[in-house]
Amino acid sequence: MSWEAARRVAAGSVQPLGAVPVPPADALGCRLAGPLRALVAVPGVDVSAMDGYAVAGDGPWRLVGRVLAGGEAHPGPLALGEAVEIATGAPVPAGAEAVVPYERAVAGAGSVDGVAEAGRHIRRRGEDIPEGAVVLEAGAVVTPVALGLAAALGHDDLLVRPRPGVLVLITGDEVVHKGRPGAGRVRDAIGPFLPGLVEWAGGRVTDTVHLPDGPSALQAALTRGGADVVVVCGASSKGPADHLRGVLAALGADVLVDGVAVRPGHPQALARLPHGPLVAGLPGNPFAALGAALTLLVPALRGLTGTPATRETGTLAGDVRPHPRDTRLVPVRRTPEGAAPVGHDRPGSLWGAALADALAVVPPGWDGERVELIELP
Repeated sequence: MSWEAARRVAAGSVQPLGAVPVPPADALGCRLAGPLRALVAVPGVDVSAMDGYAVAGDGPWRLVGRVLAGGEAHPGPLALGEAVEIATGAPVPAGAEAVVPYERAVAGAGSVDGVAEAGRHIRRRGEDIPEGAVVLEAGAVVTPVALGLAAALGHDDLLVRPRPGVLVLITGDEVVHKGRPGAGRVRDAIGPFLPGLVEWAGGRVTDTVHLPDGPSALQAALTRGGADVVVVCGASSKGPADHLRGVLAALGADVLVDGVAVRPGHPQALARLPHGPLVAGLPGNPFAALGAALTLLVPALRGLTGTPATRETGTLAGDVRPHPRDTRLVPVRRTPEGAAPVGHDRPGSLWGAALADALAVVPPGWDGERVELIELP
C-alpha cells in the first residue's frame, strides 16, 4: 500500500471516543467534547476595581460603613452624600456611582472628600464574561489556563473526549532494557520514545510489556483487553521470529494495512481485533518504528481524540535522492532556506531523527517540488 493510502486508512479506521465528564485533573490535555459555557457571570456582581471609597453623589461624603472582599455586602443602598470604604473585589452597594481610590481621596473624621467620576473603578456584573457565554468551542484542548477558566466559571467537571489508552508490547529475545547490551543483544530504543510520542498525539500509555519471541506470549498479550490501541514493537516483518501476522490471523483480526511502500518502515501493519482494539505493528528498527508510528499510530490516535488533521509543506534545501518506488521519510531541520536534511537516517538509528524537527515526505520519483513536512514530537 502507498504511504499516503496507509495514512488515510489509519485516520479513517476509528471514530472519536465518546464524551465523558471528568474532573479537571483528568481533563488536562484532552479535547472538549462540547462548548464550554460560563455557568456564572464574571464578575458575579458589581465589584470595586480599586481599594478606596464607593460613593453616591458629589463629595464630601459621610462614611457609613466598610465592605471587604468575601465579607457581607453593605445593607441597603447608599443615599446621596454617603460613602463606604471598600476593598478591591468587594461588592459595590446599590446606589454607588463610582469608587474613589485611596490616593485620590482625603479622609477625615467620619467623612471623606475627593472627585468622583461616574462609573469609574466599578466592574459591572458580567463585564468580563456574561453568564451563559461560550468561552471555548468544542474541540479546544484543555490547557492549564483553560482549567483555571473553567473553575472560575463554576465547573467541577468537564465534558471531554478521553485520551485513548495505548498498550505497548516490546518483543524480541535479543532486546535488553537496561545497561549496555552484550554481544548479539540490542538495547530497546523504541519503548523509551513511545510514551512521549503517544502523549504528543493525544493518547496515554497504560502499560508497557516486554515479551519473548514466540506466538503464544504475543497472542495472550493481544487478548488481555483494556486498551483502545495495542502497539507491537518488532515481530511485524516476515522472518522466523516475526509472529504478528500469524497471531492476527489466528485471532480473526481484520488486517487493514499489510506493509507500506515507505522507507524506512515498510514492514508495518494495522489491524482490528474482533473485540475492538486496533493493533499497530511497528518494525523493530528504531527509526523505521518511528516512521511507522507517524504513519499509522499517530493518525489513529488523533482520530480517536477528534483532532483535526493539519498539513505543512516546504521546500528541501539540500540533495535528496528519491526512491524509484517507495516514499522516503527524511529527517530535516527547518531553516530560512528550506528544510535541510540532517543525515544519519539509517533504519536502525535515531540519530538523524534526534537532530531533526520534522520528517520530509519525499514521494517516489520526486523531482524537486514542495514536500510534506511531518512535525516530530
